Amino acid sequence: MIRRVTTEARESSQTARARIRQIEIRTKRLVTTLFSGDYKSSFKGRGIEFLDLRQYLPGDDVRTIDWKVTARLGLSRGQVSHPFVKKFAEERELVVMLVVDASGSSRFGTRNLFKLEQSAQIAATLAFSAIRNNDKVGLIFFSDKIERYVPPRKGRSHVLRLIRDILYFQPEGRGTNPVQALEFLMNVVKRRAIVFLISDFLGERFRPEVIKTPLGIAARRHDFVALSVTDPAEQVLPRLGLVDVEDAETGELVTVDSSDPKLRKAFARHRAEQVEQQNRLFRRLGIDHVPIATDEDFTPRLHKFFQERARRYR
Repeated sequence: MIRRVTTEARESSQTARARIRQIEIRTKRLVTTLFSGDYKSSFKGRGIEFLDLRQYLPGDDVRTIDWKVTARLGLSRGQVSHPFVKKFAEERELVVMLVVDASGSSRFGTRNLFKLEQSAQIAATLAFSAIRNNDKVGLIFFSDKIERYVPPRKGRSHVLRLIRDILYFQPEGRGTNPVQALEFLMNVVKRRAIVFLISDFLGERFRPEVIKTPLGIAARRHDFVALSVTDPAEQVLPRLGLVDVEDAETGELVTVDSSDPKLRKAFARHRAEQVEQQNRLFRRLGIDHVPIATDEDFTPRLHKFFQERARRYR
C-alpha cells in the first residue's frame, strides 16, 4: 500500500513538473517574440538617478545643462567654462506583485481551461516578462483569507515556484475577500510596485460599494492593473434544461430551468449590469482593465494592452 501511494505521488509529481515545464516553454516563447520590448516600455522605473557630469555636446538637450556647476568650474579655472550637462539613468528595477484569486469560483471552467489555469498562464507570462527585465516578482494568493505570500525575488526557479503554487497549492478557504488581500498588499509592499490583480471579480465582496475604497487606496499607491478572467457560461446561461447549480464559494445548491427564456434573459442582463458597474469603477479609479475568457488565447489582448499603454506613457 505504501509503495502504491509513493508511486502515485511520484507520477503526480512528474505530471505536475511536465505541465509547469510546458507553461514555461510556451510563456518564454511569447515573452521573446511578443512582449520583449512592450513590457519594458509599458512600465517605467521609480524615477531617475543622477550618474555623472560631462561636457555639453552638440545635440544635447539644453535643459540638462547644470549652470551652477558650469559657472563654478569656470571661476575656479579663471576662464570661460564649457557647459556641463547632467547624466541620468532610469531606476529600472521594479517590483511586480501578482495578486491571484484562489477562491472556489476560480476552479470553474466549461471550455478549454479552468479560470485558475488561465490565471496561471497569464501570471507566468507577466512573471517571465518581469525577470527578463531584471525586475522582482512576488505573489499574494488569496481566498477569504491570505492563503500564501511569496516575497518578491528574481530568477527562473523563483518564477517556476510561483506557477506551481498557483496551479497546485490547495487553498483552505472557498470564499473570497479581496479587501483583506488589498490591505495585506499595502502592509507588505511599502514602495511603489506594479500590481496585477487576477480574479473573476465575482461575489458580494467585489461589489463597488464594498471594494471601492481599498481598491482606490491601492491604485493611488501602486501602478494597478486588473485582469478579469471569466468563463463564457458566466456571461450567458447554457441551455441545458433542469440543472443543479452549486455556488463554488458557499456550497449553496439550487435547481434551475436553464432553458427558460425569461431566466436566461434575466441572467444575461444581471451579468451585463455587473460588468458595467465593474468597468465604471475601474475607469473612475484610473485602473487599467484587461478582460480575458477561458476559451480564448489571452496573448493578443495582453499584447494590445502593452502596446496601448506604451503609447500612452511615451
